[in-house]
Amino acid sequence: MIKNPNEIKVFITRDIPSVGIELLKKEGFEVSVWPNDRPMNRDELIEEGKKANAILTLLTDPVDINFLNECNHLDIISQFAVGYDNINIAEATRLGIPVGYAPGAMSAATADIAFGLMIAVSRKMFYMHKTIAKGEWTYFRPKANLGIELKNKTLGIFGLGRIGVEMAIRCKGAYNMKIIYHNRRPNKEAEQILNASLVSFEELLHQSDVLSVHSALNDETRGIFNKNAFSKMKPGSIFINTARGGIHKEQDLLDALNAGSIWGAGLDVTNPEPMDANNPLLSMPNVAVLPHIGSATVEARNEMSRLAAMNIIEFYKHNRIPNIVNPESLQRKTNIT
Repeated sequence: MIKNPNEIKVFITRDIPSVGIELLKKEGFEVSVWPNDRPMNRDELIEEGKKANAILTLLTDPVDINFLNECNHLDIISQFAVGYDNINIAEATRLGIPVGYAPGAMSAATADIAFGLMIAVSRKMFYMHKTIAKGEWTYFRPKANLGIELKNKTLGIFGLGRIGVEMAIRCKGAYNMKIIYHNRRPNKEAEQILNASLVSFEELLHQSDVLSVHSALNDETRGIFNKNAFSKMKPGSIFINTARGGIHKEQDLLDALNAGSIWGAGLDVTNPEPMDANNPLLSMPNVAVLPHIGSATVEARNEMSRLAAMNIIEFYKHNRIPNIVNPESLQRKTNIT
C-alpha cells in the first residue's frame, strides 16, 4: 500500500497529543481532527470516515459492523490504545482493513494505577479522605478504620502481559509478594523474572490475597469475575481491575463486598462507564474508584499518539504496520493492491 502521503486523508477522532499529529503532517499527510471535546456518535463517525483514507480512533469510537461496511474503503484503522474491543476485528479482517494499536505505551502508567489502588484499598484511603471533608475527623479510636498490610501476601495476576508484569514487579519489590498468575499460555520469561507460578483460574481465586486483572476483554473474559468467582476468593482479599469494566459484573462485586466474600476493591474501569455518581461502590470504606485514568500520564499519552501515527506512516511508506491486530488483513490488502 505504498502511496504518496500527500494524497492521503487521515482523520483523527479526538484531539490527541500533538506528537502523532505532527509526525503525520511532517510526512505530508492531510490531517483533520474532530474539533469537539466529546466522543463522536455513530452517524458522525461514519460521516467523517467516508471522507478519509485512514482513521485514527479511540476506545470510545463505535467501530462496529455498520461503520466498517459504510466505510469499507478505508485503507487502515489505527487505535490510540492498547485495547481494541470497540472495533469489530472479525469484520475488519473480512473486509481487508488492517487495524493497528499502541501496545506497551501505557504499561508503567497503568501498573502504577493498579499498585496505587491496591494500597488505597488496603488502608481505606479514599474513604478516610472523605471523612475529613465531612468534618468527621475527631479523636483517636484504637479499633476504628483498620486496614490490612500487604507484606508477604500473594498477588494473583489475571493476564500476565506487559502491564501485569509491571504490576508484579512493583508488588514483589515493595512488599515481597508471592506471584501467581493465570494466562491462556505460560509466560516463561515473566516466570523467571518474578519466580511466578502459573495456576488454574480456580487456584487463582482461592490463593490470591490481591487479585489484579490485566487481561483483554473478549468472549472468554467478559463477566468472568461474577458471583461464582467472587464467592471462591478469600474473605480478606482485594480485587483490582484496571483492564476493562466488562470483565467483572458490578452488581456481583457489590454483593460480594456487602456479604464479606472479599475485603475490598479498586477499580479504574467500571461496568458501565462512566459510573453513575450515586453508585453505592463510591461510598464504601474499602473501595477506591478512578475514572479510567490508567494511561493518563504525559509520557504514556505522547507515546500512544506516536505509535498510532507510526502505524499509519509505516503502512503507506513501507507496506508494514509496526503494531497490528490482524496481520492477515495487511497481507490480503497488499496482495490486492
